[in-house]
Amino acid sequence: MKVKKGDKVYILAGKDRDKSGTVSKVFPEKGKVIVEGVNIVKKAVKGSQKNPQGGIIEKAAAINVSNVQIICASCNKSVKTGVKILKDGKKERVCRKCGKEIKE
Repeated sequence: MKVKKGDKVYILAGKDRDKSGTVSKVFPEKGKVIVEGVNIVKKAVKGSQKNPQGGIIEKAAAINVSNVQIICASCNKSVKTGVKILKDGKKERVCRKCGKEIKE
């Protein structure tokens, strides 16, 4: 999976298209990510010790990873990512537009 926790991403499809946010959680086995402030849904919750009143809460729902694209910090655009293999055998993600490393 090319998207990691902490990446700034751009939403390509869905009700929140053209918005951006930071990835807060990644589910690689399901191919989904949760982005802060995007894809907010309302959920009815039962009363508990943590939330004694219960009621309706708003929370961020998961988005398919194919509907998000990483924003490069250096060129400030949503980009496809490539992988560059360093001399010591380590891999790093690089921007396909400017060629610079993508940092979290």
